[in-house]
Amino acid sequence: MMNDKLVFLGLLYFIQGIPYGLQSSLLPVYLRGAGHSLTRISLTKILYFPWVLKVIWAPLVDRTGTKRCWLVGTVAGLALTCLVSATISPDVQYMGVAGSLLAMNVLASVQDIAADGAAVRLLRGQGELGLGNTVQVVGYKAGSVFAGGGLLAVIDVAGWGWMFALLACVYGGVALFVWGAPVLDGESVWGQGEGRRGSKDVMQPWKVWRKLLSVPGTPWMMFYVLTYKLGEQGAITMFPLFLLDHHMTARELGLWNGVVAMAFSICGSSVGGFLLSQYSIGMLMRRVFMMRTVSMVFQSSLLVVLEPSPLMKGMAVLSLSLQNFIAGLITTLTFTTMMNCTQRAEESIQATHYSFLATLEVLGKLSFSALAGGMVDTVGFPIAFILFLFLTSSSALHVWRASETGVLKEQLKEQPQ
Repeated sequence: MMNDKLVFLGLLYFIQGIPYGLQSSLLPVYLRGAGHSLTRISLTKILYFPWVLKVIWAPLVDRTGTKRCWLVGTVAGLALTCLVSATISPDVQYMGVAGSLLAMNVLASVQDIAADGAAVRLLRGQGELGLGNTVQVVGYKAGSVFAGGGLLAVIDVAGWGWMFALLACVYGGVALFVWGAPVLDGESVWGQGEGRRGSKDVMQPWKVWRKLLSVPGTPWMMFYVLTYKLGEQGAITMFPLFLLDHHMTARELGLWNGVVAMAFSICGSSVGGFLLSQYSIGMLMRRVFMMRTVSMVFQSSLLVVLEPSPLMKGMAVLSLSLQNFIAGLITTLTFTTMMNCTQRAEESIQATHYSFLATLEVLGKLSFSALAGGMVDTVGFPIAFILFLFLTSSSALHVWRASETGVLKEQLKEQPQ
C-alpha cells in the first residue's frame, strides 16, 4: 500500500514539475539565444503568478468535489493545452507561447492543491511523511529535468511541435492512471463529518484565515518560506546566463545546468529524506544552511576569475552541481517542516494551510527572480552576487537562531512520532 502511495504521488509531482522546467530552463536559454535582454527574460517569471494566487481558490478545491475529479480534470486540461501549444510557432508568436505557459501554470497550480491535500491525508506517521516528502521533491525535480534539460537538448532536432505533442501524451497517460488509482478509493470516507462545516467556512473566508494563522508555528514558517531561498534563487537564475555570456553554449547549458546539475539536486533531495530518518531536523538545517553560504562564496568568486579554459569550465560545472545538491537538500527539509506544521491544523483546512505556505514559498522565489535580471543589468554580475551572498548568509543566521532558541526548536519537540 505504501508503494502505491509513493508511485501515485511521484507521478503527480513529476508532471507538476514539467511547466517549471519549461519556463525556468528551456525558455530563458531560448530567449537569450534570440537576443532578448536579461530584464525581459526575468519578467517571464510573472507567468508563475497563478502559483501565488492559488491560496485564494484552495478552500474551494479543499472542500468541494473529490481530489480524483480535480486531479483528472486539471491533468486532462494540461494535455489539451500542450496540443494547442504544438500548433504555435514560437519564433513569431511570442505572446502565444506566453499564453500557453500561463495556462499550464494555472492548471498545474490547481492540480498542486489537490495533490497536496491527498498527500497530507494519505501519509501517516513520521516514516511515511519523510518518504512522501522525498518523493514529492524528487518527482517535481525529475519533471523539471525532463522538460528543462532533456527537451532543451533535443528541441533543435525534434522541433517545438513534436515536443509539445510528446508532453500531451504524457499528461494524457497520467490522467488515465489517476482516474483508476486505487489509493483514492477511500476519498468519501475522508470527507465525512467535515463537509457541511467546510462548506459554511468557504462562504466565510475570514474564519478560514483565522484558523490558518492560529496553527502553532505558522507565523515563523510564513517568514521562513518567504525568505529562505532569496539569495539562492537569484544565483541559480543568473549564474547559468552568466555562463551563456561567457563561452558556454546553449547545448552545453542544457546538459550541465538542465540535466547534470538538476540530477545533483534530485540526489540532494533524496539524501535529505534519508538524513531526516537519522538526525534531528534542527541540526541538519543549521549545517546545510552554512554549507550553502560557503557554496555561494565559491560561486561568487568564479565571476572574477572565470576564463575560457577547460579548468574554469569544470569549476563552473562543479559550482552548479554543488549549489543544486544543497538546494535539493534544503528543499526536502523545508517541505517536511511545512507538512509537520500543517498536520497540526484541523483536518478540514489542512490542504488550504499547506497550499498557503507553499504559495508564500513560491512568492518569495518568484518576486526575487523577477527582479534579479534587472538588478544584474543595472549593477552588473559581481555586485548582484554580493547581494545574493548577503541574503544567503542572513537566512543561515535566521535558521541557526530558530533551531537553538526559537520557534523551530519548540516545533520539533512537538513532532508526531
